[in-house]
Amino acid sequence: MKLGILGLPNVGKSTLFNAITKAGAEAANYPFCTIDPNIGMVTVPDERVDRLSRIYHSKKTIHTTIEFCDIAGLVKGASKGEGLGNQFLGHIRNVEAIIHVVRCFPDSNVVHVDGRIDPLSDIETINTELILSDMEVLDRRILRTSKMLKSDKSVKNELDILKELYDWLGQGKTARTMDMDDEVSDFVRTLDLLSFKPVIYAANVSEDEAASEGETNEDVNKLRSFAGEEGSDVIVICAKIEAELSELDDEEKKMFLQEMGIGESGLDKLIKASYRLLDLISFLTTGEDETRAWTIKKGTKAPTAAGRIHSDFEKGFIRAETIAYDKLMECEGSLSVAKEKGLLRSEGKEYVVKDGDVMHFLFNV
Repeated sequence: MKLGILGLPNVGKSTLFNAITKAGAEAANYPFCTIDPNIGMVTVPDERVDRLSRIYHSKKTIHTTIEFCDIAGLVKGASKGEGLGNQFLGHIRNVEAIIHVVRCFPDSNVVHVDGRIDPLSDIETINTELILSDMEVLDRRILRTSKMLKSDKSVKNELDILKELYDWLGQGKTARTMDMDDEVSDFVRTLDLLSFKPVIYAANVSEDEAASEGETNEDVNKLRSFAGEEGSDVIVICAKIEAELSELDDEEKKMFLQEMGIGESGLDKLIKASYRLLDLISFLTTGEDETRAWTIKKGTKAPTAAGRIHSDFEKGFIRAETIAYDKLMECEGSLSVAKEKGLLRSEGKEYVVKDGDVMHFLFNV
């Protein structure tokens, strides 16, 4: 899973990136201190993995990971090459989803590129550049498909979709907000449009408003209303607090969050929101050699899940022995006890894997 962190210059995105990845990217009070995208890998915390590893005395414990990409700040005219526009837009194409950091705090010491705090205007600036870039892509595709139509009438439906989408974007609306069925959505996904990528809005608030989730912050509430209309998620973070948390060990983090009255860290919020956004779950494998979490799409069947471990597992899939993590813990982690109680199930090719399933695959190649 690769997520791109973006926003206007000086909204706190590089500070947030550094805090959650500890990658040490430059964060400064001027536009374009981020030029090349900074990449950081983050381990997804999962107590289930840690507990299973302890029970089975595993030699290796492997959590799933998320890759974060800190993308250069955008300015108006990026789609025409202003600022670092072309580089910026190219970097967005390489991520699965976008974390759009929006500044919702006043600070006279931190310059705002437009000279004022207005989250919805900030979002409009970025969306406009993404839409203009997408319209250029569609323009070329429509021209090519129109030429093909002269000798191949089967592309007419494709051309109609392209034109409808182009008109939608022309109204200043992002591709992800257009109503479309699954078949059309699958086709639009192949176009690799920037404004079609799913988004999580990260409202960056002051330290004083972090504990209250920005409930009294007018800008945050405007953002929530806007995001609700387009079906996107909003998380409230304080990049300054996240930076302080990044310097602490796990126990110190818990104490710090409790003292601040904050339920969970921004990183934990981001991870949960990302899994929801991309419709992801994790299944688990465990044993003396290794305990590991594997990330898959919700709705994945057992053979495909087995293929995440090794292609041979999918090709030669026979069946999966599986038990829900909670049921296994009721048996104090003992598979033999679970089997005696009839809790360990044997599932075939049509079984849809659930989050937290502890699985052992049988295969023959």
